[in-house]
Amino acid sequence: MTSGPQDPQQGGYGQQPPYGQPQQPPYGQQQPGYGQQPGYGQQQPGYGQPGGGQGGYPAAPQGGYPAAPQGGDWGGGAPAAPTERPTTVKAGIGAFLANIVIGLLGLLLAFTDMDQYRADLADASNQTGLTEDEISSIVSVTIGITLLIMAAFAVVLWFAWKGHNWARIVLWVLGGISVLFGLLGAGALDFLSLVGLLLTAAGIVLLALKPSNEWYRAEGQRRARR
Repeated sequence: MTSGPQDPQQGGYGQQPPYGQPQQPPYGQQQPGYGQQPGYGQQQPGYGQPGGGQGGYPAAPQGGYPAAPQGGDWGGGAPAAPTERPTTVKAGIGAFLANIVIGLLGLLLAFTDMDQYRADLADASNQTGLTEDEISSIVSVTIGITLLIMAAFAVVLWFAWKGHNWARIVLWVLGGISVLFGLLGAGALDFLSLVGLLLTAAGIVLLALKPSNEWYRAEGQRRARR
């Protein structure tokens, strides 16, 4: 038997379609649509390369991911902020500072009355056998040393205010010596000297109380972690 005439638009098996028409896929295969997986035997886009509508996972950055900061602090590794000073620390350091101010005030008052100052020099000259110029030189050197001690004491106070425990110990030692000599010569103390003695004793006690101890301990630990 002979088959009927074939449709001129349909090519036979194995024949190429006419020019200008799209090529049909082989029998049993389906041409992948937009966004579908390619058929067997076709190459799939590589990892990280663009493919027909299907994007791969982004590649890892060159050099690897950044390492975690030391200590596990992902917040930037900023040091901890200083803790709030207790009232005992503020009052204790304030007492020592007030003692320095009283000492400076006493020096200023000593040179305000020059007539009394000259009379004191004359009395000292008669008692010691030294001339007034020699005694005046000794007084000047003594005042200079006193000012240097006050300046050094102020520096120690600054470190104690910042939470350094060694500065607190220095204040205890120097303050204790001052109180001891003040008690030994208590009969010759004037009003300002007596007030300074009481302020020094108060500063020693305030810096030795429990809140002060805990704050200096916490500040030492915070400084050691930096």
